[in-house]
Amino acid sequence: MRTLRALGAALLTLGLAAAPAAADTPSPGPSDGAGAPAWAGTSFRTAAEIEQGQRATASGSAGDYLYWSFPADTGQRPTVRATVRLPGTHAAETWRIDVYDGLRRRQSCQYGAQTRTAAAGASSVELACVLRTVRAWAEPWANDPLPGTYYVRLTAVGLPASDRGLPVGAEVRVDAEHIGGPAAVDGSLAEPLVPGVAASDRGGDDSAVLFGLEPDDGWSSGWWSDRWVWTAAGGVLAALAGVAGYALTRGPGRPSRVPPGA
Repeated sequence: MRTLRALGAALLTLGLAAAPAAADTPSPGPSDGAGAPAWAGTSFRTAAEIEQGQRATASGSAGDYLYWSFPADTGQRPTVRATVRLPGTHAAETWRIDVYDGLRRRQSCQYGAQTRTAAAGASSVELACVLRTVRAWAEPWANDPLPGTYYVRLTAVGLPASDRGLPVGAEVRVDAEHIGGPAAVDGSLAEPLVPGVAASDRGGDDSAVLFGLEPDDGWSSGWWSDRWVWTAAGGVLAALAGVAGYALTRGPGRPSRVPPGA
């Protein structure tokens, strides 16, 4: 009997110890038919993961912070678009979309309506942010976008007190244009900036990785770009030009040693 009581107490203790760890891990929410999440996180750690080209949706309340995350690789120029569906009755509201890189540094937008104000009674407001091209490597003091996980935060700023808590709907889509060689740099990161990569390297356990998405063709190594093709083509053209120039300038050859008329 004492053995059974001791065993039961040990199991109860293990269950209580494991409960907080399970609570710290965000559980995935529902998704639509295309696999895109139909929910949004409330912080960086609970951000809903989306792939490029997917249209994610979420329901929330005015005043909430809505978070999504997506992968961006070297040479890509991501474009984030968001649409906020507003209730029928509301005051003028200003909405803002911010994008952060894997180091949680806010990245500036090259162009796009990052902040817009919806007039009173407007049914929706649309936002957009075109980021700079993702670089394979950057100086420590630079704020250049680097390959890895990116976070999207959507929220209302300066919200009137009468509109706080009103139901809203959101749609977010991320697309990327591949820039290629013109954005290539010498050097590359050892690993993309994704959550949990350091823990995975130390423990050797893939389950430690917190972010499950990556580009369709995997993360690029950073050293290859199409500028190698242009460099090789330029070298071949330069060699051909040198041969052609020599053929045109060398003349008929060495003069004959036999005197004329001999």
